[in-house]
Amino acid sequence: MTIGIGEICCLLPQRRVAVGELPELSELGPQGLEFLQTAGVRTVGVFEDTDVGSLAGRACRQLLAEHGGNPDVMIMVGPRAPDVLIGSDVCKAQALGEVKDAFAFTVDGLGCAGSSAAWALARDLLIADPSRESVLITFASLPTGAFRIRYPVTVIGDGAYAMTVVRGGRPVLRAHRQETDGTFHDLFYVDYKSAGQQEWREECRSIDRYSFELAMHSRHRLSALVDGVLADAGVTKADVGATVMQNVTNSAFDFYEQTLDLPIHRFCRVHLADVGHLGAMDVVLNLQRVVSMGGLGRGDLVLVLNNSPVAAWIVTLWEI
Repeated sequence: MTIGIGEICCLLPQRRVAVGELPELSELGPQGLEFLQTAGVRTVGVFEDTDVGSLAGRACRQLLAEHGGNPDVMIMVGPRAPDVLIGSDVCKAQALGEVKDAFAFTVDGLGCAGSSAAWALARDLLIADPSRESVLITFASLPTGAFRIRYPVTVIGDGAYAMTVVRGGRPVLRAHRQETDGTFHDLFYVDYKSAGQQEWREECRSIDRYSFELAMHSRHRLSALVDGVLADAGVTKADVGATVMQNVTNSAFDFYEQTLDLPIHRFCRVHLADVGHLGAMDVVLNLQRVVSMGGLGRGDLVLVLNNSPVAAWIVTLWEI
C-alpha cells in the first residue's frame, strides 16, 4: 500500500506587520537595509502572547477536530528555541492538542529542513510496523528572541501546522533523499546563556561563508539530490508539474531556478511577501496550497526542495 498525506492544517495569524515597522529596523546598518529592500518580504504575520508548545498544540487540536483520527505517533519538528529547558515542548503540544494515545518525540537540529525529514521518518515508521496507521507531524514558527529580521538570511513570521502521514494517503510520497554536512553546524548561533531572551540575537559567524561557500555546496547537493530522486521515481524534470521550496528571499528562488532549471511555483513568492519565512512550515504551506489551488490533478508530480544553513539538504517527490 502507498503512503502519503492524510490531512494538513496550517494556522496563520490575521495580523500583519509591515517589515518597515519592525522595531529592530533602526539597528540595521546600510548592508542590512539594502538586504531588506530586495529580500521580497513585505509583511510578516504575528500572533500575540503565545509560545511554541501552545501554538503547535492548537494546530494539532484543530486538525483532529476537523478531520478526526487517532495518530499512533506524534513528531514535533524542533523549534528555533525551546519554550523550556529540561521540559518537553512536544509533550506540551500533545497535551494541548489532545493527541491522547500517540507516542510523542521531537526531530531537531535540521532547521528549515526538519519537516521534510519528519515526513520521511513518518513513512518509515509506518513501513516498519504494520499496526501503525497514522503519524502526526507538527511545528510552530516563532522568532528566537525579540527580533524577526535575520540578516543576511530572511525575516521571520509566525505560524503553525499539523499534518498526518497515513497509509493510502494522497499526495503519495514517491521518492525522497536527504543529506547533511556537519562542517556548517555552528555557522549561525544564539548566545542565549549570557543574556535574557529579549536580548537574544542570531549571529552569523561569516556572511561570506553563508553567501558563497554554503551556496555553492547547496547548488551541488540539491542538483544531485533532484537528479537522484527523479531517477528513483523513473521520471524526468519534464514530468514535474510544480516545484516548491522554503521561502527565504527572492534571490534564493532565482538562484535555485537557475541552478536546477526548474521554475519555483509562484505561491512561494506570494507567501514570502505576505507572511515572511516560517521555517520548517514553509514547504508544508506551499505544498498544501499548490495541491489544493495550483491547477494540478491526480497523478501530477510536485517536487519539494528544502535546505537549511545547518547544513541539510532534502528533496521529496509527491504524486497528487
